Amino acid sequence: MPDRVVGSRAQFLAARAELGADADVGAVLTMGALHEGHDALMRAARKASDVVVATVFVNPAQFGPSEDLARYPRPLAEDLRRCRTAGVDLVWTPTVADVYPSSPQIGIDPGPLGAELEGASRPAHFAGVLLIVAKFLSLLAPRRVYFGEKDYQQLTLVRAMVNDLDLPVDVVAVPTVREADGLARSSRNVYLDPAERAAAPVLAAALQAGQQAAVAGATRKQVVATANAVLATSAHVDVDYLELRGADLGREPGPGPARLLVAARVGRTRLIDNVAVELTA
Repeated sequence: MPDRVVGSRAQFLAARAELGADADVGAVLTMGALHEGHDALMRAARKASDVVVATVFVNPAQFGPSEDLARYPRPLAEDLRRCRTAGVDLVWTPTVADVYPSSPQIGIDPGPLGAELEGASRPAHFAGVLLIVAKFLSLLAPRRVYFGEKDYQQLTLVRAMVNDLDLPVDVVAVPTVREADGLARSSRNVYLDPAERAAAPVLAAALQAGQQAAVAGATRKQVVATANAVLATSAHVDVDYLELRGADLGREPGPGPARLLVAARVGRTRLIDNVAVELTA
């Protein structure tokens, strides 16, 4: 178990006050069901920070009515073990009442990007994400907060919020952690049955093919067509979107850094992934 685990809001605020307002805190905000991707975030925070604080909280505000809030995995004992192994000093495991003592009256509008890509099929998702991130940044008061590139749209929107609201925190991106066959680590991978798990790496294979096509000088349309051709080889994958966008997720990427993103259902499980792409044409 980490040096300290606290549950209630009052316990956390007391523990944070003991650290002091000027403490060099690195924060990792999680919904639990931790895996190697979270380990990478916590290790990055440990390397750069005097104190590492993590949260384990399944945020209801970012789940839609038909989404998997009730069945979202909550293996707290294993999560705390991972936190300890990664060197986390303080873990806060609040209840919904601790985080939302009353129904929020003020929200954060994620802007046009919040309604695109993941936001197109999950309309309230990013408003819920930005609300909880803003609340935790206010309460934790970290110098740095760590997010994985696997959830690239989330990372982009958090960066925009921090910039637009002049929040005194550095947003640090950590590269996606993958399985040996390329599948991006995700808490939702546990929902895949054996056949679905065998099919899921096609998402990463498609992205890699598009990435390699860009390196070879392919146009934007050719990059997307190359990735789509790989996705089409699997009958188990129902693609929601495959898009090539600018590094800031603008719709018209020019020559230079870009991002290739995919979302698909494998069985009943929705998976997302992305890779950096360097466009030369």
